[in-house]
Amino acid sequence: MSSNAEALRRLLSGRVLLLCHHNADPDSICSAYALKELAETLNPSTKAEIALAGGASVLSRRIMDALGIETTEASAAEADTLVVLDTASLRQLEDREEEVASADAPKVFIDHHSPRPEVERLAALYLVDEEATSTCEIVHGLYRRFGVTPSARAARALLLGIAYDSKHFTIGTARTFRAVAELLEIDGPVEEIVALLASEMDRSERIARLKAAQRMRIYDVEGWALAASHVSSFQASAARGLLGLGADVAVVAGSSKGVIKVSLRSTDRFHRETAVHLGRDVAIPLGEEIGGAGSGHATAAGVNGEGRTQAVLRRAVELISAEIRGHG
Repeated sequence: MSSNAEALRRLLSGRVLLLCHHNADPDSICSAYALKELAETLNPSTKAEIALAGGASVLSRRIMDALGIETTEASAAEADTLVVLDTASLRQLEDREEEVASADAPKVFIDHHSPRPEVERLAALYLVDEEATSTCEIVHGLYRRFGVTPSARAARALLLGIAYDSKHFTIGTARTFRAVAELLEIDGPVEEIVALLASEMDRSERIARLKAAQRMRIYDVEGWALAASHVSSFQASAARGLLGLGADVAVVAGSSKGVIKVSLRSTDRFHRETAVHLGRDVAIPLGEEIGGAGSGHATAAGVNGEGRTQAVLRRAVELISAEIRGHG
């Protein structure tokens, strides 16, 4: 880590573009914001800017307003260094994928998803830690490594990113909660952090969940309840909803503007007892099969690609079923 940290210090100089994945979530936005402060603290002459590849989620927009986070439309060609955060696959950069891949500037990737060979080939520096619950946790570790104390605003950003990806602090390691404790000493209380992440589900999302439940097919695989469904939007929310109804693992697919999206979710108990890792064992191979990309964590993963919804959904069910039987 020492050599990586020093390499990062050298790369965080000049004009640095911090790039978030499409529909950026709070972990992506908040890790970029905190890293911007760290970069400009380590090298006062550095100008770090945050760019979005395909916008930000509604929740992220609210956090950006609360923290005063600004973004730029600058291109990768204008940067001395590119830093891509919380992004496992270049496909997650959507229209900026080719721009980033072909840019002359050295590229740094900081992420907590399963590493991808195509990203490793591009990276001048690849900081990936699958044990971290969030990219914000990794960035907090960089603050510690460099002996820098985050400002109150950066601490709040890091807390928000960790809280979001740890499901409001319900999952994590001892390291996660040490980071949370240190950050709360700078900015708290925790109730304010959780309140900023609270959002009422709008009508369209509720309807998507109801449609997913209505269209759901249930498969009994070695005693595990696998639920599969399809909706045109809010696939991730719908998959979480199916878990809430009692599924052990859920897959929800849908197509929009020629792109099919698949969201996979499972309970912690399912992962613990089967050792099936949805990101590594299902999303990555499925993404390759449908000409797209997949990534994610043990209990939450996503895939973008091409194909017919029902065919892709069936293939996802086949892959999950095979993994359950293979780990049995």
